Amino acid sequence: MRDDDHDEVLARRAADGDSGALDALLRNHTALVHGVCRRILGNPDDALDATQEALVAIARKIGSFDGRSKFSTWAYRVATNAALDEARRRSRRPVPMESLPEPGRSSHASPTDAGIADRLDVDAALAQLTPEYRAAVALRDLVGMDYAEISDVLGIPPGTVRSRISRGRAALADLLGNRETPSEHPTA
Repeated sequence: MRDDDHDEVLARRAADGDSGALDALLRNHTALVHGVCRRILGNPDDALDATQEALVAIARKIGSFDGRSKFSTWAYRVATNAALDEARRRSRRPVPMESLPEPGRSSHASPTDAGIADRLDVDAALAQLTPEYRAAVALRDLVGMDYAEISDVLGIPPGTVRSRISRGRAALADLLGNRETPSEHPTA
């Protein structure tokens, strides 16, 4: 049985009140939900808050999963909404200056250090994008979803998805000091 099929069976059982099926679904998707929240929010503490909110929402709303999309797509939608809600809450709170990592690399950095520095630079740049651009770019480039799935997750037309990804990538390129237009990844 494919994972998607297994998720659909677990979701139906969970909707019918099977707490073991719900536990299995949540265990299977916690890391993916957290990954989406982390990439959208950039802040590990906020990502944990959003992950918890998303998992609670999945548990509460499991009966509304209708199977029109894959369970993982539905879970990504819930996670994205939780992350965007957390971003809105965060925007109303003061942010300490040291919360964002400083971009830049040491000339004496090892390849591992350089990879970590690159990731921190990307995370810092992502944090500067609007939540709408950040969500679209993260779902496409970091999660690997196709445009139709992102459209479904964000509840926006595919053309808007393409526009947000294009503008988000251009903004990232500017923030990271790459003035060339980012290339498009092949669609799945």
